[in-house]
Amino acid sequence: MEHESWQAILDAQDGVVTTAQLRAHGVSATALRHRVVTGQWLRVLPRVIAVTNGPLTRPMALSAALLYGGRAILSHRTAAEEWGMVRVDDPSAPVHITVPYNCSAVNQGPTVRAPGGPRPTSAGNALVHGGVVVHRSRAFEHISVPYLRPRTSLADTVIDLAVSEDTPREAALRFIEAATSGKVHVEVLRRKLEVRRPHRYATDIADAVMLLGDGVQSALEHRYALDVERAHGLPNGKRQMPHVVDGRILYEDVDYSPWGVPLIVRLDGQQYHSAQQSRFRDRRRDNAAELADRPRLVYGWEETTRDPCGVFEEVRRVLVREGWADTSRRCPACPRE
Repeated sequence: MEHESWQAILDAQDGVVTTAQLRAHGVSATALRHRVVTGQWLRVLPRVIAVTNGPLTRPMALSAALLYGGRAILSHRTAAEEWGMVRVDDPSAPVHITVPYNCSAVNQGPTVRAPGGPRPTSAGNALVHGGVVVHRSRAFEHISVPYLRPRTSLADTVIDLAVSEDTPREAALRFIEAATSGKVHVEVLRRKLEVRRPHRYATDIADAVMLLGDGVQSALEHRYALDVERAHGLPNGKRQMPHVVDGRILYEDVDYSPWGVPLIVRLDGQQYHSAQQSRFRDRRRDNAAELADRPRLVYGWEETTRDPCGVFEEVRRVLVREGWADTSRRCPACPRE
């Protein structure tokens, strides 16, 4: 085989090749079988070979899945990992790909080394590849972006993640989380949804887009907006309201001043910030609110998700105390007096 062209293929595909490429470069079926049987190479997926015996890196696993799919792009959770929307919690997890609707590729389970092979290895090194989850799309030409390892666009990845959830609520939460972590502008999402209406949870996803447009930026803010405000008939607070403090612009999560009430509600998402950054921000905002004689309430994930009715009651009491004409209502989950 011609060394330079062969090396270019290995470099471009992370050391993973197809059996067709091997044949094109002079490797016979007999030679291929010998190298796999003797443990020099690894059979990773059907028709996909790694020209190494060591553990596969995550890039090698992604390239192998794309080669297996043929005309394929990374999608769903795998695309989200590549975009930085979610963390790679398990590098051996299955790789999600999307292929054109009429493609013949099917899901593949994990590939493991045969026990007692010619090159014994530790039990922890038995897994070769985590498998492939194949999705199909009639809009294949319109959802991909041409990276070294091609993937679905940012907006399409957000939609795919949401549609893959088990319930409408989880779909809306995932949509907001992915859009926020991926820094996908709400107008980009609106335009994408106009041409690619999701086949599941369309109403809930449209509602999530509306909340994103109103300034909701996290799952916690989404739960507060739905389970505290909307479920109980509270006014919709202004999201991400800017305030200048010491010459810096700091943002309040929920501000009810547009309703004539100076109440501020903060939703504690310190997991998204460094402790030092959070302490400074909150200290300066606290001082500014105190100097302006503004009441403030602070809630985290625990109380907002486990006791939204209790949060509602506290917010309602302060709003009424500060002059809001009470038009709230109890939700079906609220305790009866």
